[in-house]
Amino acid sequence: MFLMQKNSEKLVEVLSLTDLFNPNHTEIIGRFHAGEEMQDAERFAKDQMKFPSGEPLPQCWLDSEYRRH
Repeated sequence: MFLMQKNSEKLVEVLSLTDLFNPNHTEIIGRFHAGEEMQDAERFAKDQMKFPSGEPLPQCWLDSEYRRH
């Protein structure tokens, strides 16, 4: 799955989908999808990610208390 980093507008390949879907995890492991060589994996803050279409991530992926708001 690919997401986009909000500040740089670069595509990030998500390597840890369980971290993405778990609202208790604030970071995901991924790598930038740029250039011809595969980039090294690194940590990205979930609140700094969005879908490539520009839509934000669902609240249920970001906030474990989303139903109480």
